[in-house]
Amino acid sequence: MKKIVVLDGYAANPGDLDWAPLAELGELTVYERTPAALTVERAAGAQALLTNKVVLGANELAALPELRYIGVLATGYNVVDTAVAGARGIVVTNVPAYSTPSVAQQVFALLLELTRGAGRHAALVRAGRWSTAPDFCFWEGPQVELAGQTIGLVGFGAIGRAVARIALAFGMRVLVATRSPDPAAPPEITFVDLDQLFTAADVISLHCPLSADTRELVNAARLAQMKPSAYLINTGRGPLVDEAALAAALHDGQIAGAGLDVLCQEPPPATNPLLTAPNCVITPHLAWATHAARARLLDTAIANVRAFLAGRSQNRVV
Repeated sequence: MKKIVVLDGYAANPGDLDWAPLAELGELTVYERTPAALTVERAAGAQALLTNKVVLGANELAALPELRYIGVLATGYNVVDTAVAGARGIVVTNVPAYSTPSVAQQVFALLLELTRGAGRHAALVRAGRWSTAPDFCFWEGPQVELAGQTIGLVGFGAIGRAVARIALAFGMRVLVATRSPDPAAPPEITFVDLDQLFTAADVISLHCPLSADTRELVNAARLAQMKPSAYLINTGRGPLVDEAALAAALHDGQIAGAGLDVLCQEPPPATNPLLTAPNCVITPHLAWATHAARARLLDTAIANVRAFLAGRSQNRVV
């Protein structure tokens, strides 16, 4: 291939992975980030583009007549106008399932911080609180044991299943709301509807795709169904949650807490109400970003290009 351009490679590879295998497939240029105004200029003349969050819409595609291949460095490919790409005969691929173990791990990193507060208490120790404590130990806030608690999973794809396995290892009961219950699921997993899940679960974790049906799935009405002692975890998509409603529920003590790795706007504006909501642990969309997951991402993305050059179809979405 004559020219390959990576438009925003930094997130997937900030320098701890190797682009060399991709460079073997063509003349490679890697940009750490590409602002929208420079997309066409930087992509000009490329037969293959790799993008993570840089948008390749109808206008950009119309200005790139030599483009034959788009590789999305992610599972979601909404940054590409797939209808236009398909009409032009441009192949579009993605990278599915690379982050499953890492995202499942982050679900419990958030949940454990909410229920045990290891990071918060470590900060208190460094601030001198243990040194001045009158007893041999101290803690702030409830200390919650997960064994015997009920986790409700909305969605039961690869990540939902991985979370279920970890939850069972913690001794939790598992409820699942999904459109396609799995008859081969372990007997410890019970399939229920959303109303049952939101009223019965001690922890609710979101693992469904974002669609018109699931946008703001967690809204004021759903939050009102939850136990006052329950926690909400979202490592899926920010717009699954009505952020204003969640902030209000946290301020009112309507639920016990929330752990979020995704928000509706990323990076969030300083005015996002969740940034100042009590008992809200927010991480900056890093669930996917372990070295192991990013290595799988890069390996698969390069393999996708290699398959395209060999005339084969791999992880093709258009």
